[in-house]
Amino acid sequence: MITWIMGILLIASFACFVIYAMRGGNLTIGFFILTIVWTLVYFLGIPFGVGEPFDVIKETFAEPALTYGPTIVQIVCGAWFGRVLVDTGIAASISYRTAKVGEKNPVLATICVAFVTCLIFTSAYGVGSAIAIGVILFPIMGRLGVPKRVAVPVFTLSIGAAMWINSVMFVQFAAFYQGYESPDGQNIEWGIHYLSFGIPAMLVQMAAVVIFILINAKAIENGTPYEVGDPNERPASVPEVPIWTYVLPVVPVALSIVFQWDSVPALFLAVIIAFFGTGYMKTYKGFVSILNSTAKTAIGDIGSLIIMLLVLRFFQHAAVTVMADFGPALTAVVPNNEFILALAVCILAPLALFRGPLELYGAGSAVISILMGMGVFNSWFLFAMLVVPSMTCISSCVTQSWNMWAVEYNELEPKTFLKNGVPVYWLCTFPIMGLASLLLF
Repeated sequence: MITWIMGILLIASFACFVIYAMRGGNLTIGFFILTIVWTLVYFLGIPFGVGEPFDVIKETFAEPALTYGPTIVQIVCGAWFGRVLVDTGIAASISYRTAKVGEKNPVLATICVAFVTCLIFTSAYGVGSAIAIGVILFPIMGRLGVPKRVAVPVFTLSIGAAMWINSVMFVQFAAFYQGYESPDGQNIEWGIHYLSFGIPAMLVQMAAVVIFILINAKAIENGTPYEVGDPNERPASVPEVPIWTYVLPVVPVALSIVFQWDSVPALFLAVIIAFFGTGYMKTYKGFVSILNSTAKTAIGDIGSLIIMLLVLRFFQHAAVTVMADFGPALTAVVPNNEFILALAVCILAPLALFRGPLELYGAGSAVISILMGMGVFNSWFLFAMLVVPSMTCISSCVTQSWNMWAVEYNELEPKTFLKNGVPVYWLCTFPIMGLASLLLF
């Protein structure tokens, strides 16, 4: 009887969290409240022989936060490198020069914009970086006459494609699986194994972006030039940086592949090369100034994200602890056939929209905690199960910060953005999940 009561309370609180997340509620607050509720539900069963008491302060709040340090360091370094690319002018220079190459052919220029956006965001991260690049690229596409319904999804889907090999994004996803004891003994970690899947996944999504552009080629060619944004927000001139610095966005990934470096030293080396190549190391004072300003801005960009991820760790421990007693019951209900589950996730991928039950940065965080609590699925399979649909939100949902900015900056109707962007990524989920089955799990 007590297990039924506990189950009902868990389901009810989970349903409330899903509704809260999908209505745009603050996830930090939501995760914290859910942690408290699920912990109280767990202790409700102890007097009746369900579960065992444990030190909540130490095991739920202290240890998960203290063991999260390495992930925070990787997030900070990645965000810093992205800010360095923006503030040194490398990202802006790449954007201007690439658009210049194809300015006589608007379709080619749009494809170039897509690829340069993807290139920059293989290492850059955050809404600050997206705005800094967007205020350059959107006016360029406006002058070319690229319809807003095409320009905005091209930009956001290209950022989403880059996130497949962006180490900052990866460590955030990996945080949901930290501490999970996979039946096959594997851990979710950055390296060759993941990149062997991440790079093809990025290429699949970029291929879909190019196809989307080609489908709309006639609308682009016949488009009427328009003005977008405030001209005062744009750089007055094209930053002068050496051409060879254009390869810097992919340096951290290249070091991981060729020399199997961890992301932190790879990002640090790329930062130093960026400062050196753009002349910011000519004087000690100038070097210290750019060093401090980029670091301060980068950490400010991700401060709220880090707090949310710490609170998420609290909830994960509470969820795994609680679900340990419900795992056997769920195992009898949830299919354990990987093909069926993977296909179902692809078909239902739009449920990730608006922070729904297939979005890790939404209600999906509770779903993955429940699945991990069952302890029957391998870690990389669970990674693909929720990350593949989660990229729907990152690439084409207005609840993602940089997507929301792009929609508002271009004064585009959100429903128009969703109607054009979601189908592109939704179709990508099937081949990307297929790649995951071959290369990841």
